[in-house]
Amino acid sequence: MKVEQSRRALRTAFVASLWVAAVFVVCANAVGAETIEVAPLLKQIRAVGPKGEGHRDAIAAVERLSRAPVSQLPEILGGMDGAGPLATNWIRAAVDTIAQHHLAEGGDLPSASLESFLLDTSHAPRARRTAYELLLSVDSTARERLIPGMLDDESPELRRDAVEMALGGAKELSTKDNKVAAAAAYRKALSAARDVDQINLAADELEKLGQPVDLAEHFGFIVAWKLVGPFDNVDTKGFDVAYPPEERVDLNSTYEGKVGPVTWIDHTTSDRYGMVDLNKAIGKHMGAAGYAYAEFVSAEAREAELRLGCNNGNKVWLNGELLTANHVYHTNSGIDQYVGRGMLKKGRNEILVKICQNEQTEDWAQTWDFQLRVCDALGTAVLSQDRKTNRQ
Repeated sequence: MKVEQSRRALRTAFVASLWVAAVFVVCANAVGAETIEVAPLLKQIRAVGPKGEGHRDAIAAVERLSRAPVSQLPEILGGMDGAGPLATNWIRAAVDTIAQHHLAEGGDLPSASLESFLLDTSHAPRARRTAYELLLSVDSTARERLIPGMLDDESPELRRDAVEMALGGAKELSTKDNKVAAAAAYRKALSAARDVDQINLAADELEKLGQPVDLAEHFGFIVAWKLVGPFDNVDTKGFDVAYPPEERVDLNSTYEGKVGPVTWIDHTTSDRYGMVDLNKAIGKHMGAAGYAYAEFVSAEAREAELRLGCNNGNKVWLNGELLTANHVYHTNSGIDQYVGRGMLKKGRNEILVKICQNEQTEDWAQTWDFQLRVCDALGTAVLSQDRKTNRQ
């Protein structure tokens, strides 16, 4: 709860800072006739620290930036590339101010350059989404022209819009009793979807059409694990303790656990999203840590992402390399909540996950579980070569 309270405090300060910046922006003489030098202003904004360092300089830069001519919008949007959340919000405030003042005076936005910016996937997803919203405000054809081609887009928001359109098209085919075409359309939407509500909708519709989907396999969730635990995590101190599985995984070993000797057990989850419930598999424990181990056979050496959904403290290793560590508890979980990037070797790879439960007594704090999938940078499943389909 302390972590969550700290986050809330940061969010409050964040919003307050943004409000102050917005006041300066709105009060500024926002429309300028001459091109300004954008780069140093963006540098000042991007330099603001998480505790407010450089705050005054950033506000002054936002005020000045808001006076740029509308033709410089794409250049300013480019300042979001690699920027932190606070700097991104401030840049967005300047962009909105420029656009709103220009439109209020009867001017036009630079549609062609905004569209070019949007279609350049090297830019930050948030920046591209902003460009799309600006473009949509002056071009009613933008959605129908551009969104259908963004099913595999790196921007979650643009991808979601594209999936929504694809699902609508599939539904229309279904109502026309064109089941073959509808099923193909739903599968295409399912392949692109990353949000649970859209995933469930596509899978449920395919089920109705007589084409059930193994979602765990479709998205690359690992369902077969070796589990061991519990180990001690009283006062959450066990998160940083390197218990024996972190030193070396020996599936034949017996370890001294929190309540006595523990050994590795086999566990296969039947959850459609690969969720492993440690309360059921290992036993109901509080102030405890458990480990999950899986071997993954890759057809080639390649980059991959190990994406974790977890409501507890967690660490993920790939071949002994720590990819992600998150010492937080009960902040809600979701698919692809944490992303670890690493290299799969050709052949056998070792994946180790550590899941820590704290000692909160509230009903909502009793979950001790995780889900993990292997995929590429766009979220497309990468399956182990020895994976048994249909969990047989």
